[in-house]
Amino acid sequence: MFSELGFDLKEVGVASMVLFAVIDIVGSIPIIIKIKKNAGEISPIKASIVAFSIMVAFLFLGESLLGVIGIGTNEFAVAGSFVLFFMALEMVLGVEIFKHNDPGGKKKAKVASVVPLAFPLIAGAGTMTSIISLRAEFHQLNILIAILINMLLVYIVLIMTKRIERILGEAGIAVLEKVFGIILLAIAIKLFSSNVKELF
Repeated sequence: MFSELGFDLKEVGVASMVLFAVIDIVGSIPIIIKIKKNAGEISPIKASIVAFSIMVAFLFLGESLLGVIGIGTNEFAVAGSFVLFFMALEMVLGVEIFKHNDPGGKKKAKVASVVPLAFPLIAGAGTMTSIISLRAEFHQLNILIAILINMLLVYIVLIMTKRIERILGEAGIAVLEKVFGIILLAIAIKLFSSNVKELF
């Protein structure tokens, strides 16, 4: 029955591993802690649902969705690289670039859960490009299951952020923040350089 729908365990496994590597939620823990520190709080369920929705939309609509508003995959990737670049600068230099106008905290947490957490950190340009690439090789059902598996893992990591933060301590977080800030900076530059040339 499942095979008739296109289900293939091997395809699910491969797609899951590809998305897990691209999303890199474990490696993003210092960034998540930084976002949480700036916003005061984040909503794991909101971030997971928004990221899942973006990925599913790209799975079924992909380039057509961007084409409707006149944006190509390369433009999308370059835009995402700028957001990642400034996030990396915050982490490395210890400066505040993303300003939040809501002193109450609740609106701030809602915004941070969507931008930059759900997008572009979780469902970023790299993830979108990977989904479009996977669609050319695998059945949509298997990719959808892979996205769901990864979103469950993302949710688990997000709800465990406080515990991880306690284990690492302030010194550990500070070190990881600088290290992963440099890594994120390199990713942003690579994402920019590999896509900007296609715009001209």
